[in-house]
Amino acid sequence: MAKTRTSSFGAGKRESHDASLFYDRNLYKHLFSKVESPKKLLQIEVPQARKWANKIYCESSENMKSIPDNAIALAFTSPPYNVGKDYDDDMGLQQYFDLLLNVAKEVYRVLRPGGRYVVNIANLGRKPYIPMNSFLYQIHMQAGFLPMGEIIWQKAKGANGSCAWGSWKSAKAPRLRDLHEYLLVFTKLAYARPDRGESDISRDEFMESTLSVWNVPPESAKRVGHPAPFPVELAERVIRLYSYVNDIILDPFVGSGSTCIAALKNKRDYVGYDISKKYCAIARKRINQFL
Repeated sequence: MAKTRTSSFGAGKRESHDASLFYDRNLYKHLFSKVESPKKLLQIEVPQARKWANKIYCESSENMKSIPDNAIALAFTSPPYNVGKDYDDDMGLQQYFDLLLNVAKEVYRVLRPGGRYVVNIANLGRKPYIPMNSFLYQIHMQAGFLPMGEIIWQKAKGANGSCAWGSWKSAKAPRLRDLHEYLLVFTKLAYARPDRGESDISRDEFMESTLSVWNVPPESAKRVGHPAPFPVELAERVIRLYSYVNDIILDPFVGSGSTCIAALKNKRDYVGYDISKKYCAIARKRINQFL
């Protein structure tokens, strides 16, 4: 197939596309200084022992001392939103950002070269609106991560009897009602994994999952026993898209254990961290029920 190139007018096909003209522009030059070559990345030692894997650690993920450097292929999590759920502390915004930065630095340490960190976050409030996704880009780039894109997780199809109100049928103060959250995708040192492995994603799922909007129904908090669980299906899609079979998957805010269950269902190992004894117990129970 003949390669296409970046066009100065319109957009061409993407198969076998040579985008070097685009990435050679000044807009991108300062970003690529952080990217390492595949040859250099393959020289970084990746631990093989897994005695520390397939465990839930009831500890802070600000210090994941049980996990060696460069050991994790993929991390997927939804951090506490600091909005008054049962597990939340009432932290100030800067204190909350400091927590996320400390965890991001530890995730960066334990990720293998080319490993990905996918963070599920929602924007908050209306007076003012807090664009958490924007702040999290800054935090994770400060930790050393390279941004790879974002997925819109659409949790509902559209209008129903629910309304955000503000002002009814008036331009005075209409409020938007969010139907979505974000999955922010980051990577360590390179935009492609330098190693090879077995991918188990189907053609149709790959085509669907590489679109920027995912329609996945939310999980029931009452059924799971956690105030804000994300669905196992969401974690499965992330895992099959961004990891190989037999990789180790980390969730640094493990909550009810959905990421761990999704890892096991798809022939991966898992590691989970949470400071709540209650939710660690729920996660272990759900994992044992799956096993």
